[in-house]
Amino acid sequence: MADMFGIGQYFPPPAHVKRIQRYKDNRKLFRGEHYDVFERVKNRLSRTQREILYISVNMAGLVCKKSADFLFGETPHYSAGNADDSNEQKAFERFASENDLSIINYESALGNSYRGDSFYKIRWGQQYGGQLPKELDPFRVFIESQIAEYVFPEEDPFNANNIMAYHIAYPTLYEDGQMLNEFDLMRLNGVWTSPNYVVTGDQWFINVESHYPGKIVYRTLRADATNVNVDNEVIEWRIFAEIPEARREVATGVPIPLVVHVPNYSAGDGWEGIDDLTELKPMLDELNNRLSLIASILDKHSDPAMVVPSGSLEDGDDGRPIFHAGRDKVFEVMDKSEVTPQYITWDGQLQAAFEEIKLLIEQILTVAEIPAVALGKDNSGTSGASGLSIKFRMNSLLAKINRKRQYYDRALRRVFLIAQLLEESKVDIDYDITVPKIKFKDGLPDDDLEQAQIYNMRLGGKATISQKTAIMHLDDLTEEQAQAEIDRMREEEEANATVESSVFNERDAGEVDPPDDPEADDDPASDK
Repeated sequence: MADMFGIGQYFPPPAHVKRIQRYKDNRKLFRGEHYDVFERVKNRLSRTQREILYISVNMAGLVCKKSADFLFGETPHYSAGNADDSNEQKAFERFASENDLSIINYESALGNSYRGDSFYKIRWGQQYGGQLPKELDPFRVFIESQIAEYVFPEEDPFNANNIMAYHIAYPTLYEDGQMLNEFDLMRLNGVWTSPNYVVTGDQWFINVESHYPGKIVYRTLRADATNVNVDNEVIEWRIFAEIPEARREVATGVPIPLVVHVPNYSAGDGWEGIDDLTELKPMLDELNNRLSLIASILDKHSDPAMVVPSGSLEDGDDGRPIFHAGRDKVFEVMDKSEVTPQYITWDGQLQAAFEEIKLLIEQILTVAEIPAVALGKDNSGTSGASGLSIKFRMNSLLAKINRKRQYYDRALRRVFLIAQLLEESKVDIDYDITVPKIKFKDGLPDDDLEQAQIYNMRLGGKATISQKTAIMHLDDLTEEQAQAEIDRMREEEEANATVESSVFNERDAGEVDPPDDPEADDDPASDK
């Protein structure tokens, strides 16, 4: 396969330009910068309309945040499938804790929603890159989120879903007069001969980090800027040379690349994922347009012009009324007998505009698979809706989250596998290489009363679930923790039984039995 970063090639590679532009546009939508995506680029509004205030509502951010909240709002559980104190389980917990994996997962899901693609990168190193001694900053496995627009996967020519290598590439500008540091000199050795290592003229470099099975290849390329956007930002370069001294190859000891791709979801016709915002763009654009025009109408109504009868205004020397319609917003028409002074207003058909806004919002939420109950509407509070009822009404959103979860389950299992293999290649490990079992949460709050009633019914009659399993599910405990809780319950029961028996079997000193009543036998009521 041809080198996508060869001499004479353009960066970014032409096949990836559309994908990267989609990432940038959708990121602006997610952040609420809708004007830059719709109006500024497309000039949708007319010349007169462009003078009005552009108003947008950030439905795009809501769509992305809901997906991430339900997917990783609660931390999943990584299990080695054996005892809690096993070395394998401790290794998984260490990887997750040291790398703040819960935060990385959430941020990955958030970006995945508007991009369609996310990438994990696993590496061996120090947090501060050797600036501190090993005692203070030890070498360990790092699990990081990689910027998606810098990743250029190389797919199998016979299977578009199979990625053979991951290239991480990004441009760097060295400005005229910039002093090179030790790291720059190591990568750019032989580029400048100045004794003080000062850059002469602005120069662009493309840094490439190619991940293959078992190795990483580092390269530094020289390039010229060839295209800029409306903000005068360089968006295209042409590679004209490579620095041979900067090329190096590092063996990883892992038979698979150290980068893992997670699609938001896929149609199976290629490696690229499908985002949640692209299909909503026309509706988001129309919603913002309608809100902007409604604001313009209301502004006009707040300061209307006035109509007065002819002769109401003072005449000038030329016999004409002294007024400027545009400035004074007063007009003379007819005569006093035919018109009453009044403000000029018009029916802006706002009711139809508001109906369109309502329909647009409903359609956006429908296409985004977000039911009203997920937004705190539609009887979702304390008005009698049970947890099970809400869960059924959340079916569309839960189905969407389950779809995304399958891809993250596959990706995270590979991430943990690579982390173990990488650590094994660097140090002696005390655990067996294991593929974890990941238990995700559904993101919904638990109705404790409802769960307790369900398990009470199941345990009250003929047992269909063990006491240990019930405690594990109700209190979210592991098997060992649940067994410890059962042991404590039994100890308390035994202690209570001992106290009760001592109360009923022992008699206080001096206590005598009451005397028999001789008349009791003759009392007819005693037989009743």
